[in-house]
Order: sequence, then C-alpha cells, then structure tokens
Amino acid sequence: MSPVADRPGPRYPEVRKPMFLRRLARTGLGPGPGRPVVARVVTVLAALFVLALLIAPNRLDLLTPAAFLRLPVEALVGVAVVLLLPARARKPVAVVGGAVLGVLTVLKILDVGFSAVLARPFDPVLDWALLDDGLGFLGSSTGPTGQVAAAVAAVVLAVGLLVLVTAAVVRLARVTAAHRRPALRALAVLTPVWLLAAVLGVPVTSASTAVAAGERALQVRTSLLDQQAFTAALTTDPFRDVPADQLLTALHGKDVVLAFVESYGRSAIERPELAGPVTAALATGGAQLASAGFAARSGFLTSPVVGGSSWLAHATMLSGMRVANQARHDALMASNRLTLVSAFAKADWRTAAVMPGTTGEWPEARFYGHQHVYDFPALGYRGPDLGWASVPDQYTMSAFERAEHARPDRPPLMAEIALASSHAPWPLIPPVLGWDEVGDGSIFHTLTTGEPRDAVWAKGIDAVRSAYSRSIAYSLETLTSWVQASGDDDLVLIVLGDHQAAPMIIGPDAGADVPVSIITRDPGVLDRISGWGWEDGLLPGPDAPVWPMEDFRDHFLSTFGPDPAPVAH
Repeated sequence: MSPVADRPGPRYPEVRKPMFLRRLARTGLGPGPGRPVVARVVTVLAALFVLALLIAPNRLDLLTPAAFLRLPVEALVGVAVVLLLPARARKPVAVVGGAVLGVLTVLKILDVGFSAVLARPFDPVLDWALLDDGLGFLGSSTGPTGQVAAAVAAVVLAVGLLVLVTAAVVRLARVTAAHRRPALRALAVLTPVWLLAAVLGVPVTSASTAVAAGERALQVRTSLLDQQAFTAALTTDPFRDVPADQLLTALHGKDVVLAFVESYGRSAIERPELAGPVTAALATGGAQLASAGFAARSGFLTSPVVGGSSWLAHATMLSGMRVANQARHDALMASNRLTLVSAFAKADWRTAAVMPGTTGEWPEARFYGHQHVYDFPALGYRGPDLGWASVPDQYTMSAFERAEHARPDRPPLMAEIALASSHAPWPLIPPVLGWDEVGDGSIFHTLTTGEPRDAVWAKGIDAVRSAYSRSIAYSLETLTSWVQASGDDDLVLIVLGDHQAAPMIIGPDAGADVPVSIITRDPGVLDRISGWGWEDGLLPGPDAPVWPMEDFRDHFLSTFGPDPAPVAH
C-alpha cells in the first residue's frame, strides 16, 4: 500500500479536471504537466533578450546581424557572480544588476538616435534639454497629437524596459542558481573560449556593456570638467576692450549680411548622390554674380555640431568660442563676450536679426547685440503653414529687403539671417520666383502639394536625399538671386552652413565641415582676405582651407580692424 493510503484521515475519490483545464494544461498555459514548457520558453526568451541587450551596438550604422553573433563577457561574469553569492543576496544583486542594464539600455537607445541625427552619443549630463527641443520639432512637423503620442510612448518605453530587463535578469539568476551544475559546466567551457578568442582577436567576443558603463562614468566627469574650463575661458577676450573707433575700420560704410543656410554641409557639395543640384546652383549663381560685377572667395569651417542644434553653431560663429552643447551656450549667454554683432553695434552699425523659425521670445538677441529682431510674427508671412520651416527663404529675403536693406537714409547695416527652407522635413521646395511676385507669401499656397509635412520620409532614403539637396540648391539660388536684384557696391555677404545634415542622410563619419563664402563687388574687401588662402568662387575645392568655426570671429575682426593678439589657425 502506498504511503498516501496509510495516512490518517478521510479518503476522497479522485476528481478529474474539467476538459477545458486539461486542454489548457496541454498548451503549457495553465496548471498541469505542460507548465514547465512555458517556463522553459520564457527563460529562453529572457536569456535571448538580455543577451541582445548586452551585445547590441549604440550606433545605427553598426546594427547589423553580425553584431549580434558575439559572446558577451558580462554574461559570463553574471553567471559566476550568481553561483558565488549566498542565496539571500542573489535576488537583491540581480535586481540591481537588471536595473543598471535597463538604464544602460535606455541610454543605448538614446545613443542610437543621437548617432543617427547628431553624429555623436547622448551625453547624460548635457543633452536632456535637446530631448525637449526634439519633441518641439516633432510637434511642428506632425502636430500636437503626434507630439503628445511620442512623449507618452517614450516614457512607456523607458519604464517598460526598466521593468522588463530587471524581471528578465532576476529570472535568469534564479534559474542559474537552480541549475548549478549545468551552469558551472557552461562557464568552464565558454570562459576559455572567450579568452582565447579575445587574445587571437577573433571578432566574436564582446564587452560592450561593461565598456559603456565605464564610458558613461568617464563622460559625466569629462562633461563637468569641460564646463568648468569653458566658463573660465570666457573671462579672456582680446577684443573686448578694443575702442569702438578701432573696430572694423576697413568695413566702414559697408552693409554686412551673415546668412546661415540650414544643414548646408560639405557633403552637399562633395557626396555624389547629393552634389548635383547644389554644385549646379553654385556654378550658375557664381556666373550670374560675376556678370553683375560680384566676386567670391570660399573655404570651410568646422562646425561644433552635426545634424542639428543650429543655435550652437550660430553662437560659435558669432562669439569665437566653441559652443558644442547647451551648457556651454547657457554659460556664454551669461557672459560679456564680444560677438561679431556686438562689435558692429559698438562701431555704430545698425544691427538686425532675421529669424523665421523663432516664434516666441528670443532672449539671446540682447547678448548678441541685435538692436532689431524680425521673428516669425514680425515677418508678416501669409503663406501656408509648413511647420517649423514655414517661411520660404525667398520670402525671408524679400521681407528683409523691405524692412531693412532697402530703407533710405539708414546707417550701415549688419544683419544675421537664418534661412530655414533646407530644414527637414522639407515640406515645400518652391522655384525662385520673380521678386515682385513674392508679396506677403500668399503665392506659396499655390505651390504646395497637399501632402503631409513629412511625406518625403515615407518615400525612402533616396527621396529624402533628393529633397535635402534640392532644398540646399533652392536656398543658394535665392541668395544669389537676391544679390543680383538688390546688391550694390557696399554689400558684403557672408554665406555659410550651420552644420552638416544628419548622418542618416550623408552617412556616418562624414565630418563637421561646412562651406563658407564671402561675396562682394569691392576688390578691397577681397584683397584684405587674400592671406586667408580661400579659393575663388562659391565652390570650395577639396584642398580649400579648413578653420574651426570658432576661429572666424578673431580672423574677421583682425583682418578688418586691429589685431590685439595672434590668431591661431
């Protein structure tokens, strides 16, 4: 007789489970003998999930199938730690380890996004402000509903990842401890394999998560030290105390216009699939300007940013300091640094900013030295609502001409203009119209396609690249057309890109160089910059000089006025 039968107490007949429970048990989703199957499947999925997170790269261009055929050392270390720990400590350690991996995964996802758009990893100290800017741009492209949906999805994804990763690590720790002998055998086999492969340089080993954790710690320290060094450097400015009557003496009587072309980078004139429309526009525009008596010299500047954050490039160009992040920008705005604009204002030029993408307050105007600001409301645009880049560049230049450049009996003018038509997602790339047709911008209603603002992105990368290059060509055609229509002997036009386009358009590791040109009828101005080594025309060649963008201010002030200190190239 079985031991069960010998136990005291009443005996009950066996009750068979209902049919639906027996069928559910066979699937492994309910109680019964099938349940271990589900547990094993869940464990395998948890292991694959954690493995994928450990070895996934943090750059979009590295996300290939081969990248996942690696053995992460963190998994081997994790198994060893679980086997060595006492039972009471396993779960708390697993929870902490899972949470850390979850946080690193969220940061890795941010890295992928930042590398695709800004060509650099996410900085956990300095880049949180950019997330808000990104949501703002998304809202201008897709509307408030899309913006809110994206914000909610991002929060749900981050929290869900933290919970899911932690749960997966805790489960794997419990299973490892419960199967100690097989775990030890696997560890004894895989550890020598990993070490041998690492020594021989076989690309099947990985320590990406451990390296990432160390890099994050170093990144935080470096960012904090960098900010201290930048703030200290702001106190030294060789041009701050130059008397007004010694500033920009070689430009007296000239109108100086500094025009930033959004995303106009070196790749736009050198990458074969992008350069066609852009180089054609430069060649045609250069010939037309030459026939009107204008000449140009061109080179390259290295922007502090790639893919976005245009205001940091503007700050770098105007201040003579490399402003590569928002913290540096904030420190600069709190300083008394002399900018190109404030230098002109100090020397009695009238200064103005034309900012079609600015819809609210712009407190930076006072720091830069702008006496007049023409933002989106002030421009009086009555054309179609195209999102962030609503105002076509030709309307921007037409409004600037009416409001400032064509005004009679005004003092010499210095203007900063931010052209936005080449800003993604390129909802409208119109032809260059006759200047008498532009009016209040209503004519652009007739040129819209009726497609969604971001329709080009659904057509594939070739369509995106085509729209990008055509938009750059439009911006350049607009500028050369404006010079022909409104330029005179007193005009000095500086045209440059603010940064390269996003890596998803121009490819990874394309650099941060942007073209820069000075256009004028006055040969005396070009003679002054002959020592710069810039090349003739609007199209700089591969061997044209390349300066850091932050060097331009000192070169410019030294060339057209006194030189209080040596300027480093």
